[in-house]
Amino acid sequence: MSVRKGLFSLTGTALLDWRQDGQQYEARLEANALVGSRVQRSTGRITAEGLAPAYFSDKGRGEQATHFDRANGRLVFSNNQPQAPLESGMQDRLSVLLQLSALVAGEPAKYPPGTRIAIPTASTREADTWIFEVEGEEDLALPGGAVHALKLQRLPRREYDQKIELWLAPRMDYAPVRLRLTNPNGDTVDNRWSSTDKG
Repeated sequence: MSVRKGLFSLTGTALLDWRQDGQQYEARLEANALVGSRVQRSTGRITAEGLAPAYFSDKGRGEQATHFDRANGRLVFSNNQPQAPLESGMQDRLSVLLQLSALVAGEPAKYPPGTRIAIPTASTREADTWIFEVEGEEDLALPGGAVHALKLQRLPRREYDQKIELWLAPRMDYAPVRLRLTNPNGDTVDNRWSSTDKG
């Protein structure tokens, strides 16, 4: 993982932990750098339509969470933000990356370059529809080796939106191998695959 803040570039480590038993899942993304650590966690069910999050938390200097109240069709935020409707197919900021991986892996031919994928996505403050566009295939030189990957990109629609670039590796069941986040101020976090532990 590399972090660029203004003129400075820092390196650190990031770990994406994915566990599932065919019915339930837990995903955890932990990033550590000199500027601090951040942990995102998503838990929920695996359904015929994909992931159905129940709980999402984001912990940096403080911790905030989102509860997916499916019985009442609403999102409940821990920071007292107004509740939001729970739309069909709703994901959180972490599960959306894994949902994209599953969608493309399930039917790769359905997602040629130029395809747009709209997924309702919740943060710990609000919900919005994130639109990813399939950019095309690229060869990446990553810490874990050379990887051929399919790039998807979420372009910001509002001035404070984060730009998200995601690379999925066809030879690794379309697992995410690179994730680059760019904030409106130009700061970036670049997570790049180095190894896989299937134990």
